[in-house]
Amino acid sequence: MARVLILGVDPGLNRCGWGLIASDGARLSHVLHGVIAPPPRQQLASRLHDVFAGLCEVIERHQPDEAAVEETFVNANARAALALGQARGVALAAAARAGLEVAEYAPATIKKAVVGAGGADKAQIAFMVRRLLPTAGDVNADAADALGVAICHAAHGGFRRRAGRER
Repeated sequence: MARVLILGVDPGLNRCGWGLIASDGARLSHVLHGVIAPPPRQQLASRLHDVFAGLCEVIERHQPDEAAVEETFVNANARAALALGQARGVALAAAARAGLEVAEYAPATIKKAVVGAGGADKAQIAFMVRRLLPTAGDVNADAADALGVAICHAAHGGFRRRAGRER
């Protein structure tokens, strides 16, 4: 089995977390993580552009093999759900622009893969990400969530392992 570099994205307009992990069979290792944080007072279109450009830069610089993005959860605030959906769209477009296959996972699926329970909170996810990827250090919630998305994708077999493709 070849090493697969996975980009996980926790989309957001104010703080878009991203994380890169390497999956080599059952072995996972932390590569890099970060947060794209456009100025909050910027116009919506400018913030979406900043998220898109930031993710394109990460993809271009690190050349992941696959990407995974957290799905939008149902939110009581329709405006917030719409904004999150727009940020998700930008994340999907950035990955597609680079020719990456993109998996999408529901928040409960990610939490179950990382923590073992679909109702885990952000602190539990960050704790388990630090346990599973000790070299990640003290990651903030957005980056921890993104690394969790990548871990979830690896746990579900990724595209290359499911299709039997090698790098």
